[in-house]
Amino acid sequence: MLYPDEQAAFVDLDRHAPGPALARFVEFYWHVRWNVTEPYETKVLAHPNVHLVFEEPAPQVYGVNRSLFVRRLEGRGQVLGVKFRPGCFRPFTDVRVADLADRRVPATEFFGPAVAETCRAVLRADGPAEMVARTEEFLLPRLPDPDPVAEEVADMVERITARPALFRVDQAAETLHISTRTLQRMFAEYVGASPKWVLRRARLHEAAARADRGADVDWAALADDLGYCDQSHLIRDFTATVGVPPARYART
Repeated sequence: MLYPDEQAAFVDLDRHAPGPALARFVEFYWHVRWNVTEPYETKVLAHPNVHLVFEEPAPQVYGVNRSLFVRRLEGRGQVLGVKFRPGCFRPFTDVRVADLADRRVPATEFFGPAVAETCRAVLRADGPAEMVARTEEFLLPRLPDPDPVAEEVADMVERITARPALFRVDQAAETLHISTRTLQRMFAEYVGASPKWVLRRARLHEAAARADRGADVDWAALADDLGYCDQSHLIRDFTATVGVPPARYART
C-alpha cells in the first residue's frame, strides 16, 4: 500500500496467518476497513499474487495487477482478502494464471455459487478473526490436491525477490538452475506475470519501502544497490509505475 502514513488516518489494514492446512496455498489473509468523509483513491503496488476478495456486491478473484492498483473508497466499508502464495492459485483453476493478469473475475467461476453466500457471512462476521475463520471453513473442503510445481514456483519467486539487485532474467534462471525459457513458461502458467516483471516489481517495492521509512534516501546509492545502471533509470522506472518520481513520493 502506497502512502501508508497518509492512509493510516482513515484506513485500517491488518493481516492474519493461515492455518496449517492452508499454509501451502495461502500467504496470509488481509482485512481492510475504511471510514472516509469524501471519496479517496487508495493505491497499491501489487506483488505477484492472486487474491480472492470478499467484498460488496460480490466476491472476486483478482489476477496479478501489473500496473498500479487503484481503488476508490467511499463512506464506510470493509473487505477481506485471501492472498495466495505466488503460483499457488494455479491448482484452483483450469487456466494459466497469466490469463487472469490485470483482470477481476467473479469468484463463482472458480468456487461455485456457494462462495457468494460465504461472502455475505464473512462480511457479517463479528471482527476479522471470525471473518478469517469463516473463510477457512469455506476453503478447507475445496482444497485441490497438492501441486509440487506450484510450491516450487512459490519458492522461486521468494528466492529471486529476496535479492532486489537481481536485475536480469538470465541471472534469475542461472540462480534457480533452470533455462530462461523454462522459467518464463513456468511463470506464465503459475504466477501470472513474467520473470522480468517480478524482478522489476521487487526493485520498485524496495525503493518505495525505503521512501516510506521517512529518512533521507541517497537515490544514486539505492539505484546502484538495486542493479540499475544509474539513478535516472530508477527514477524513470519508479515514475512510470507509481506516477511520481521517487523523491516526490518520499516527500508526500
